[in-house]
Amino acid sequence: MHGRRNPFVAQEGLPLLALALVVAIVLIRYAEPWLAFMPGIVFVLLYMVFRDPLRSVPSVALGVFSPVDGEVIEVSRTEAGETGAPAQRIVISVDSLGTYTARAPVEGTIKDLGGKSLWLQTDEGEDVVLKFSGFRLGLAPRSFAKFGERLGQGQRCAYLRLTRTAEVQLPADGKVLIEPGQRVVAGADVIANVRGPR
Repeated sequence: MHGRRNPFVAQEGLPLLALALVVAIVLIRYAEPWLAFMPGIVFVLLYMVFRDPLRSVPSVALGVFSPVDGEVIEVSRTEAGETGAPAQRIVISVDSLGTYTARAPVEGTIKDLGGKSLWLQTDEGEDVVLKFSGFRLGLAPRSFAKFGERLGQGQRCAYLRLTRTAEVQLPADGKVLIEPGQRVVAGADVIANVRGPR
């Protein structure tokens, strides 16, 4: 989302990174320098968790992009998706050291913001849902996009926090382009295509 990113890490991680850095500096200045080793390690680990690198998102007509860094663990079909209609499902295991920010799988308008999902509708009227599950420490993703807002392909839309899996649901007549076992990169890899105008 424009105006909500930082050059290196997600905004949510800045206070923790600053705290670890301050502790390290205080220990170097007022105590034994070797004591700064532990907060230094914590700083590096926090950076890896909260990193939010720039991504060059290609423009792919009707393409569905991976919303997260990780590995595809399931490709299946359901007769009743989040929108109530049959859907193709792509489930991705989120890389815990991948990018901290989830990205919109398609260009479209937000039709619904559930506590665990984001429903986007494309200009062609196709419904694509991004759903999260498996929250470590009970920390669910936090969306910073709003109902009715328009998102572009691969645009930042939520903080993942400690989410284990992301699921993309697309129309039943969409075409899945990946298979289980493949690794994907958020905002860079096209994982499917939705059907064009009817």
